Amino acid sequence: MSFSISWETMDWDDVRLSIYSKTEADVLRALAKPKRDLEDFKALISPSAEPYLEQMAQQAAALTRRRFGYTVNFYVPLYLSNLCANVCTYCGFSMENRIKRRTLSMDDIGRECRAIKAMNFDSILLVTGEHQTKVGMNYFRQAIPEIKRQFSYLAMEVQPLAQAEYAELKELGLDAVMVYQETYNRVTYGEHHLRGNKTDFAFRLDTPDRLARAGIDKIGIGALIGLDEWRTDCFFVATHLDYLERTYWRSRYSISFPRLRPCEGAVQPKSVMTDRQLVQLICAYRLLNTEVELSLSTRESPAFRDKVLPLGITSMSAASKTQPGGYADDEPELEQFAVSDERSAREVANAVKSAGFDVVWKDWQAGYSG
Repeated sequence: MSFSISWETMDWDDVRLSIYSKTEADVLRALAKPKRDLEDFKALISPSAEPYLEQMAQQAAALTRRRFGYTVNFYVPLYLSNLCANVCTYCGFSMENRIKRRTLSMDDIGRECRAIKAMNFDSILLVTGEHQTKVGMNYFRQAIPEIKRQFSYLAMEVQPLAQAEYAELKELGLDAVMVYQETYNRVTYGEHHLRGNKTDFAFRLDTPDRLARAGIDKIGIGALIGLDEWRTDCFFVATHLDYLERTYWRSRYSISFPRLRPCEGAVQPKSVMTDRQLVQLICAYRLLNTEVELSLSTRESPAFRDKVLPLGITSMSAASKTQPGGYADDEPELEQFAVSDERSAREVANAVKSAGFDVVWKDWQAGYSG
């Protein structure tokens, strides 16, 4: 059993039509229910729900406070390499883009970790381009133990791996993996992934299954908003989450909702999501699922992040650099995409505290009692 089997039973156009056919009565019914299902989620992300955004926001904020209190987890991405063997239309690391390439050595990693620790982070997300030979398991076997000695919680966003490889990395200290399908529309997926291992839609789609079977603590999923019609893509994310929680209940889950950002050689969005629609989506995810963690990155502006924080967000990145060596060396020509929130970690933390929330610099850790 895997999610790809469930995905095969769903038709993109039928799902899209169902979402856009939801009425005001469907929205009101969903808002009145103590527990929502996927049909309710369709109503809550539909155009018919837009006039009810204030009511959605109030309910989402209340549910988030009840489950997560007034805490927000902070993490920071550490880019290890921008080498990539894929050609993807939306990514600055795409193999055909003529940018300077760099893979951090162990000494480089040490300098990056010291710079990050100086900002108070204890939860880190390792990011690479997808290059199996030069930034694959042999590289991870060296880097992860080195980094884990300095950080309590270690997540990765790299190329999809085999179940046995995830299990090995878990033994080395890996806690979480973020793997985004980009789009759940196979045709659109093929239009944007032109060369390399990432062209394998099904292998990527079933990566969360392999992660859960390997016993990874937390699994992050999501769609890259803008590659296709956002409401339909985000419904498939919700369906994927529902499947994972029912099938692998021992793992925790998070959802991110990245919107396309400017980068070298980037494609223009097919579907533009407004700020108001992103608020609607965040609230809808929370109204559907009170347990899932919702993460908001520095792709979004400072004003937007500050405003939407109380509505359902449980984790945020801060002071992000999207290039290898970004914290110790800061070479912007290497970056994957341009961030929008360029505030320092301390500035973001102060904004969070001013809104009445506590910053948690360290994610949950097995056996941790301090």
